[in-house]
Amino acid sequence: MCYSVGVEEGCVVTRTIEAIYRNGVLTPLEPLDLPDDARVLLDVHLREPDMPGNPLAAWHAVYADLSPEDVAAIESIAGDRSRFMPAPR
Repeated sequence: MCYSVGVEEGCVVTRTIEAIYRNGVLTPLEPLDLPDDARVLLDVHLREPDMPGNPLAAWHAVYADLSPEDVAAIESIAGDRSRFMPAPR
């Protein structure tokens, strides 16, 4: 993605990596291949340590203690888009 704001312009290359935060420092878990003193933009997303890496498994964990009736009620509510978006005009 390239941008131009005032006198500043450039292109943004995005890459998602994992890092560990310890003692005030983010340490990447893989090499970044960046020159020294390179400035970067960070989007930090916390990863829950006990959540499975598989998103589908995470949803199964959410539903684990629910009865089939509760699951059906939740899915019915989630499928009813009128609860989330106004009706088109």
